[in-house]
This record gives sequence, C-alpha cells and structure tokens, in this order.
Amino acid sequence: MVKKEVNKRKKPIFKFSKAMRMKLMVLFTCITLLFCALIGRLMYINYTSGEKYKEKVLSMQSYDSVTIPYQRGDILDSNGTVLATSVAVYNVIMDCSVMNATTKVDGENVKKYVEPTLEALLECFPDLDEQTLRGYLKNKPDSKYIILKKKLSYDEIQPFINMQEAVDEDGNKLNPNIRGVWFEKEFQRYYPFDSLASSVIGFVSSGNVGTVGLENYYNSTLNGINGREYGYLNSDSDFEKTVIAPTHGSTLVTTIDANIQSIVEKKIKEFNDTYRDNYTEGDGSANTAVIILDPNTGAVLAMAQKTVFDLNNPRDLTGIMTEEEKAEATNEQILAELNKVWRNYCISETFEPGSVQKPFTIAGGLETGKLNINMTFECDGHEEIGGHKISCVNTRGHGIETLEKTLMDSCNDSIMQMTYLLGIDTFSKYQGIFNFGQKTGIDLPGEANTAGLIYTAENMTKVDMATNAFGQNYNATMIQMASAFASVINGGYYYQPYLVEKVLDADGKTISKTEPTLLKQTISNSTSGILKKYLYNTVTSGTAKHVKVDGYSMGGKTGTAEKLPRGNEKYLVSYAGFAPYDNPQLLIYCIVDEPNSEEQDHSYYAQNICREILKEVLPYMNIYQDEELTGINNNLGITGTDPFYTKAEENTPQE
Repeated sequence: MVKKEVNKRKKPIFKFSKAMRMKLMVLFTCITLLFCALIGRLMYINYTSGEKYKEKVLSMQSYDSVTIPYQRGDILDSNGTVLATSVAVYNVIMDCSVMNATTKVDGENVKKYVEPTLEALLECFPDLDEQTLRGYLKNKPDSKYIILKKKLSYDEIQPFINMQEAVDEDGNKLNPNIRGVWFEKEFQRYYPFDSLASSVIGFVSSGNVGTVGLENYYNSTLNGINGREYGYLNSDSDFEKTVIAPTHGSTLVTTIDANIQSIVEKKIKEFNDTYRDNYTEGDGSANTAVIILDPNTGAVLAMAQKTVFDLNNPRDLTGIMTEEEKAEATNEQILAELNKVWRNYCISETFEPGSVQKPFTIAGGLETGKLNINMTFECDGHEEIGGHKISCVNTRGHGIETLEKTLMDSCNDSIMQMTYLLGIDTFSKYQGIFNFGQKTGIDLPGEANTAGLIYTAENMTKVDMATNAFGQNYNATMIQMASAFASVINGGYYYQPYLVEKVLDADGKTISKTEPTLLKQTISNSTSGILKKYLYNTVTSGTAKHVKVDGYSMGGKTGTAEKLPRGNEKYLVSYAGFAPYDNPQLLIYCIVDEPNSEEQDHSYYAQNICREILKEVLPYMNIYQDEELTGINNNLGITGTDPFYTKAEENTPQE
C-alpha cells in the first residue's frame, strides 16, 4: 500500500529585533503615561472646577432654569438683637406660554387655563388691570416671564397659593386650570429699628451692595452665592432637574449694645431739641456725637451722632431738601447731600480736640521723667511764646498750679510751661505713641486720614507745640481721641477699636471671633494710675463736676476748642470720661460742635449730655454705685425741664 505524503506547510515566524521591541515598549509606556496624565488632569479639573463646569453645561440647556437667591447674613447686636436682616419677598410672574396652552376638548383645541387663571389673579390682586393682562396674552403669547407685581410678602401671595392648591376630600385639585403663574423668591434688606445706629450699620443698595457702615465694610462676608435649579433632558430624553443649593451669607455679631445705643441717641436728640426750641432758631448744634467703648478691649458699645436716617428708606431727603430744591438739583448735588447724611462723624470728621489733650501731654512728661508729681507752675493768665501772647482759660491767672490742679482747672498757662521741659522731640514722639496722625484701623469704611493734620518734630515750632499741648492747632477724630484716652486710664494699653465681635455661618456656628488687639503700650501702669487720680479729682472738684452721677466714682476731662478763624466765637466743646474710678468699665466721649447758644465756650453742654446718658447706662451695665450720694448736682442750676442747661457759676472760669 502506497502512502501519500501530506505536504505540511509551516506558518512563518516573525521575529522582532531587539531594537524594535525596545521601541514598542517605549511607545506603550508613553501612551500609558499619557492616559494616566489625562485621567489625573480630568480628576483635578473635576475636583477644583467641577461645579463651575457643571453649572456652565446646565446653563446651556434651554429648559427650565431658576435662580435660587442666597440670603444675606444678619447683623446682630452684642445680645443677639437683630439690627439688620433679609426677609423673603416674592415677585408675581406670569407665564403666557402656559396660560395660552391648548388641549383637545371634543376634538377642538381649547385654551382652558386663561379664564380661571385671570379670574384668580384679579381676585387675589385686585389692583391688577384685566385689559393689561389680556394684552400680555395676546401680544406676548410665548413669553415665559412677565413680572406682574414685585416684592410682596408671603401673606400677600398666600390667597392665590391657597386657591391654586385647594383640594377636595379625596385629594383632587379643586382648581386644576389655574396655571401659568408662579412666584419668584428674593430677599429684601430690612432694619427692624429703622434709624438706630444708622451711620454704623449702613444699608444695602440694589444687587446686595453694602453702602457705608458695616454693610459696606463686611459686604463680602454678609453676601453669599446664588443657587440654581436646572431642568434638562438626560441621555434617555427624560426631563430631569438638578438643584445647586445657595450658600447663604454669614452673620455679624457686633459689639454694639442696642439698648445703650438707643439711650445715647435719645439723649442726643433731647439735647438738640432743647437747644433748637428753647433758645434760638436752628438746630441745637452743628453736630453732636458720642462714643462709648470698653476701655479694656477697644469694643465699641455705642457710636451715635445728631444726624440719623431711616435705613429702610436711606434716600429720603425730607427735611434736608425741599421738593423745589430736589427738582432743580442735579444727581451729583443730591448724592452730595445724601453723603452728608450718611457720613459717620465719629470716624470721618476731624476737629481740634481742645483740653481733652492735656492728660496726654502730662502723661508723656511723667513717662519720660521730664515732669514729676511735685512740680508746680505759676499761672498768671497767659504765656508769651515766639512773640505771641497765648491766654489761659482764666485770663486773671490760676496762681500756683500742680500737675493735678492743672488738669482740674484746665490751665493752659501751666501746660504751655510744661512744654518747655518736654521739648519738641519728646512732645512729637508721644503724639505718635498715642496714635495721633494715624488711623486706628477700626472696622468701618471712611476713617479719616489725619497724617497731614498734625505737626512732626521737623516742622513743629515752639508756638505749635504750646498750642498743641492744650488741644489746639492740630486735628484728630473722635475714634482717635477715645482710643488714646482709653489707654491713659486702663493701665497704658492701646487697643484697636472694633465693632464686630464674631462671625457666624448660616447655621449659627462661629466661623471667627475677634480677640482684643493690643497694638502697643503707651504709658506705664504707674503713670496711668496717677492720671486716673487726677482725672477723678477733675470730676469731683474741677471743671468736670457737672458730669457727676451721684453714687458713682468717675474721672474725666473737659475740652473747649475755639474754631478757626479765631475770634469768631465758634467753639467745639467736649468731655471724655470713665467709670468706675478704680476699675474703668466704660469710656464715654462726647463732642458738641457749635452749641446753639449765645455762649458756646462751655464744656458743660457735653458734660450734661454724658451725665444724662450715664444715669441710665451705668445701672443697665450692672455697674454698681461705689460712693456715697453727694448731691453734687443739686446746686448747679439744673432744672427738671431742661437737664442739659447748667447755669455758669459766677466768677468761675468755665471750660
């Protein structure tokens, strides 16, 4: 048997060279690395910007898209009382495309939503005009967004909602054909106390933009981020919705005490009403302002001025401009008038402080050893410096004055003599130490820059130093004076003044808390103790005795500054004081700019305002009486009907 051989063909074998294999491996590795890098990059983008790109993609969809507004954070006082909040309001929106939609009824296209919806609208919002509504439906049949009414409360829209959602016993809608109307929610700023602390709080303009005050300074903190609701078709062509929740703004808890602020504003108003109505025509003063702060922390408890405005209607010019004046005024002129009303005098206006400066002059001398408690000076009623005769408050002279008596009598002559011992360099140095010419850094917008309003050692003359030593010929702000004075009586510690104690998130949890910021030590504790004693005796037996509140130990210094041009009989008078003497818990600083009286040069205008404020504030703060009742005010001519008027004592120079 012959076997046939089968020809088996072998498959060809391809062999890669070593070099080729190396190239393929390198190529594979590169591709793998590129894929890894791409995946990593996509993960990074998703992590850092995923929400942003998601929002962009969703916003490109042409289906339902609704902004969900954030709620601006509240502003609270130190006790949690709401000073500013945002309340929900609603815009009534008409969707003509829905109302005009047709359905088949007995084979015919019928608009069954128009009449029931119009009837409901006119019943619930009777001020709407039927013809106008029908005009929208006819002329804008496909419009999805027509605003019918703005900023309604929930109570105002509730009747329509109740009608739209009413159901029978079986849960079936009673008015299923009311369609095409919805309510757009937004928030409106509301100030429960109207004008309380108006220049401190500030207000909000359209677009949640803070204007002046805390509303402006903390605008980004108070604002949040809008959310959004998107309607879109998914990959299966099903309609879905995605909601990105809004991030609400943070809440400010301030150091302001609404009760103390209210007392201060009430007493300022009473003073100005008294001097406007009972003495001469016009306002009670060009301005009257008060700051109360905690000298041990720099926390501002109250900050007020004569000029207030309604935070809920901040552009109201009633009482400021007549209708004729407004009609003729340009927008720039109207804004200028409004800015005068909104301006915070306590931080934005500068003035010559007068004799409230004198404790700083003596403090610098004691601290450097150029003055000591045993020194005496002879006041003959004036001092001649650089060819200028500069008078004392008592032109007949006080006689022999100690450092303590210099403050008690507010003697200009003695203070000027002290500057000979201090010298220009030392005096200028301590002006800087007490922060004059520098901003305090308080957390409010508009703090005045006084750097160019005080002398430096390089440009100060002996005359400048002499007048600066008793508070003339240089300018400061109220917040500068109050903060510096606090350091004189608290042991020498200069704290940065502040208004926001802490910041809370939308859930009420603390995000940040302000700790008192000690910027420097101005003087030693021992020097502070000496000045406190001097200031205590200035109240008990000196020029500040009109401010005394029976039962409380107090210290303070008066100020009377003649305004430029000199000789025009225009004055700014002031008082800075503290209580109680041994452990100051409160510092009060008051200025009265041009009191409306024939004789302006008496500090008792400011003293009496402070006394009336402290009568109520000290008990409220649980600061207990620590002295026997003295009846010190019983013989000062203070009447029950006019607590702000004090009869000047005969033959006693008044400051």
